[in-house]
This record gives sequence, C-alpha cells and structure tokens, in this order.
Amino acid sequence: MALPKTTLEQWFVLLTVIEQGGYAQAATQLHRSQSSVSYALSSLQERLGLPLLEIVGRRAVLTEQGQALLAQARPLIAAFTQLEQRAIGLKGGTRTQLHLVVDSVFPKRQLFAALRAFQQQFPQTQVHLTEILRTESAHQLSERAADLYITTLAPENTLNGRWLLDVDFIPVVSCDHPLLLLPVPLSATDLARFPLITIADRDAQRQEKRRLDPAASWTFTTVEAAIDAISVGVGYGWMPLERVKRALENGALCRLPLASGTVRQTPLYLTLGADPDAHDHTVTALAQIVTQEIAATPL
Repeated sequence: MALPKTTLEQWFVLLTVIEQGGYAQAATQLHRSQSSVSYALSSLQERLGLPLLEIVGRRAVLTEQGQALLAQARPLIAAFTQLEQRAIGLKGGTRTQLHLVVDSVFPKRQLFAALRAFQQQFPQTQVHLTEILRTESAHQLSERAADLYITTLAPENTLNGRWLLDVDFIPVVSCDHPLLLLPVPLSATDLARFPLITIADRDAQRQEKRRLDPAASWTFTTVEAAIDAISVGVGYGWMPLERVKRALENGALCRLPLASGTVRQTPLYLTLGADPDAHDHTVTALAQIVTQEIAATPL
C-alpha cells in the first residue's frame, strides 16, 4: 500500500480557510503566517492535480471538485481530532468506557439528562447501560461486574450505598375497569377479585407461578409492558408515578381510590463497583452528575 500523497494537516488548513472565509483569517485562527497557509494549500492542490479553491471577491470558495473532496475529508478530520482527544484523556487517566447498571424504574428524564451532561464532560468515554428489574438487584450487586449501580438495596446493605431518591408507586387501572364501579374506598377484598399486574424477571415469574393461582397475578418483564396491560384492562397494578403521569392526565389510566396505602415508595441507592482501584475520577464524576441531576430536577 502506497503512502498518501496528501496530509491531514493540509486538509485541516483547507477546512479552516473555508470556515474562516479567507487565507488571512485562517492564518490568524491557526496561529500561522499567511504564506504558510498559502503554501499548504498550493501543495495540496499540486499533489492532487486538481483546483480546490478559487477567489470570489475577497473570499476563498471551493470549486466543485473541492466541495466533493472536502465533504469526504470532514469526517476523517473529525475522527482524527477525536483520536487525539482520547489520547489526551488516556494520558490523564480518563476511562474509555464505563458500565452502569440502573433499575428500570429510575426516572428516564433524569437518567438521560445525567448521561448527556457526562458525555459533554467526558466525550471520549463510552457508557454501557444495563437496565434491570428490582428482583435482579441482589444478583447484579453480588457479581460486581459494573462500575456504578443505581438499584434497590436490602435493608442490611443500605450502608454500602448512597441514597438517591424514593420512587413513588401508585395504584392505577384503566378508566373503564370494573373496579371503578365498586363503592369507594376500595378494600383489599375488592382488589383480590381482579388480576394484579406486577413487574418481575423470569426467575421471579417462575417462583410466582409456584406460589399463586395463575389468575391472581400477571407478571411482565418491563414497566412499559405492564403499563400497557393495565391500559387495556387486563388488571390493576402499582406503577411508578413518573411513568404514568401522562396517561393519568389524558385519561388512559385512572388512580384507584383505596382505603389506605395510596402511595408506596421504593428507595434507590447509588453504589460503586467493588474494585476500589476502578473508582477513578471518571466513575466518581458520573456518580456526582447523577446525584446533582436528581437534586436539581424534582420528579
């Protein structure tokens, strides 16, 4: 394979001339003399055997060939810039990737706002996100394969994590469900006549089948599927308030008028991975950003 005739530096100079509108402006931007900018572009065009630029008035504009070639060169320039930025990050101890495990009931708006803020601060670090159900938390934490966890914790383990927030769950049902035709407030006996919609992983589902009458509880492996099942009248269930707000507002779901216990709360904790050597500033920064986002954005 022959070496390229042109250099990335020459293409970068060409891009700067176009973005700045002229040789003099590009020279100022690049902290070079105007003659060195002119030489780089002359050499580039000579090696290609094509005119890439022409002067129109006082501005340097691309020829048709120049437009086509620079369009192809732009992503190469961007990729090389990212490569150098990643090298700088590695030199400073920045991680190239992180593994984050999050309970699926964690508010999505705050989650993605935190990830976006982290991306802006650490653009060269990839985040691998795994969503889990509450029933999977203990197993995930025992494996300690991730760098950061946002999960429930058993009461005896809460000292190992930092409390983040309580997720409110409320009882909901489709607005044309027979439960809403019964006298209020509804009792546990009233609820027992209809299927309860719950969220559980497959192992928990198998255990549920052994314990209960199949008609007593329907289990789903995602919050979205459980909410959809409730919306079409399959049963009732306790769902995260943040996830059903819109459905309550537009009449797709109604809140059940219970005699007591109208809100249940599930606390979520932030826990670092088990390897203390992995708790570098990148992991710590993500933990801080998540915490700040929760504090700054009320549910």
